[in-house]
Amino acid sequence: MASKQFSKFGFVAFCIVLSGCERQISFADDVQPIFLASCIECHDKSAEGYASSGFSLGDYESVMKGTNFGPVVIANSSISSTLYLVIASKTSPEIHMPPHHDNALAEGRGTPLSEHQIEMIQAWIDQGAQNN
Repeated sequence: MASKQFSKFGFVAFCIVLSGCERQISFADDVQPIFLASCIECHDKSAEGYASSGFSLGDYESVMKGTNFGPVVIANSSISSTLYLVIASKTSPEIHMPPHHDNALAEGRGTPLSEHQIEMIQAWIDQGAQNN
């Protein structure tokens, strides 16, 4: 009997995963801590990244404003969002963020974000890039 209940539970969980149901990613609780730990050193309003691009990661409004060249987050479309493309290394190596190799255009050097951190930011964008 217990194995049938577990099987039913396992099947339901499997169906939920397949249907795309996932937890809501929070900007304040999930995304902003990544930015503060890994990006703000260069993308604070007094740092190199901001000076060269006008892009600050200090708060939600700044992230959504983007750079001097336009928005970097397109809500509901990580594949159209420059922010996701540069952190996931889906662009020219010179503009990968954070810069972590000698070919980087930026002067600073950082550690690439983990796969989990990249997926968290990607999910946040794909879920609508909400200020939550």
